[in-house]
Amino acid sequence: MPSIRSTRTASLTLATALAALLATVPFPAGAAPLGALPAVTPRAETAALHDDAAGGKADADDPAIWRNAADPGRSLVIATAKQGGLRVYDLDAREVQSLPAPAAPGSGHAPGRFNNVDLVHGLRLSSGRADLAVTSDRGNDRLRFYRIDRDRAGGPLTDVTDPAAPPVFSASQQEIDEQRTAYGLATWTDQATGRSYALVSRRERTTLALLELVPGPGGTVGYRKVRTLDLPASFRLPNGRSWSPCAEPGELPQVEGMVVDPANGTLYAGQEDVGIWRLRADLTGKPELVDKVREYGIPATYDEATDKCVAGADPGYGGKRLTADVEGLTLVTESGGDGYLLASSQGDSTFAAYDREISDGNEYEGGFRVTAASPALDGSEECDGAAALAAPLGARYPKGLLVVQDGHDSPEDAERPSTGFKFVDLRDVLDAVGD
Repeated sequence: MPSIRSTRTASLTLATALAALLATVPFPAGAAPLGALPAVTPRAETAALHDDAAGGKADADDPAIWRNAADPGRSLVIATAKQGGLRVYDLDAREVQSLPAPAAPGSGHAPGRFNNVDLVHGLRLSSGRADLAVTSDRGNDRLRFYRIDRDRAGGPLTDVTDPAAPPVFSASQQEIDEQRTAYGLATWTDQATGRSYALVSRRERTTLALLELVPGPGGTVGYRKVRTLDLPASFRLPNGRSWSPCAEPGELPQVEGMVVDPANGTLYAGQEDVGIWRLRADLTGKPELVDKVREYGIPATYDEATDKCVAGADPGYGGKRLTADVEGLTLVTESGGDGYLLASSQGDSTFAAYDREISDGNEYEGGFRVTAASPALDGSEECDGAAALAAPLGARYPKGLLVVQDGHDSPEDAERPSTGFKFVDLRDVLDAVGD
């Protein structure tokens, strides 16, 4: 979120300036003004989380939706709260469980910080098959695993992380403390082999890692690294110049939002200041850019004194749909291969929908905003994580649910940093993008 990462502040400053410029100039053919996007409104919202000492440093980030096959109306939303750990909500957005992130391993070290979350269904453990919530612990550079048992006394999630699980990227505690650690996360089960994996990105780096999930003793879960891949950090523009996104010295353009299409093993990865990549989930083959952010190719220099990027003239090589950062990738998977890839355009608080079909080049299908339903139920601004599930979830969400993070919640005490999650009927989203 902008409040905890200085380069995000720089990026959003550039994005705000660009949005102001776009409002004063004609739009190219096929591009709609930002205000013309249709609006959808949430049905419910979670209680605000507060990223301060009194709030337990809880900062909403990324959700996942677990469907209760036996009773869909009693499904759950599992969401990260960074240093505040995990939150579990029912479909009325009421909290049913809160789990803390691990404490710091010692004085002077970083505490646990849960960044992204995803699900694995029916993973074979030594204690039997189980559905799992998997989260990236940025503070400790590890993955953590939670077994899901909807009716378990004490709450549906139980920590089943193998204590021997190693750091994902770091070779020592000193490296972990530098916090170039596990960041974005997406899970994937290979339909050909039945093996389950996690794809993990590295904070302030372009690296992606493929980790195979493996059962440990006593019903625990660990992982082993299969391979890594580095996305580009600089790009050759049509004018022959080389361009890299503006950042603090030493930082590279990171990935956070990721999702895998289970039907074909395709990974979509959002490189925040660049665009959306499409590549094989096994991290082989050549990545392709599906779309670029508007700021792509704009020269900018980081000013340490102001903690801002000073932008030059726009050469016109960027996209038309996404304003940096690109975040919150999720899939709406419908039968026959139909559906959408949804992306949060964080810089202008909109969402873009792309055709799920690769044969159509993941063509842009439309966009929408999540706006206030009432004075008491606001919309979503600067959305980070998002999750969609196109399946019946009881009477309230018969076509499914979209959960989006709200980077600026509006509680009664507006002076405290506050975030949360909004629950949107997926029917409204499908109507907005023309389904």
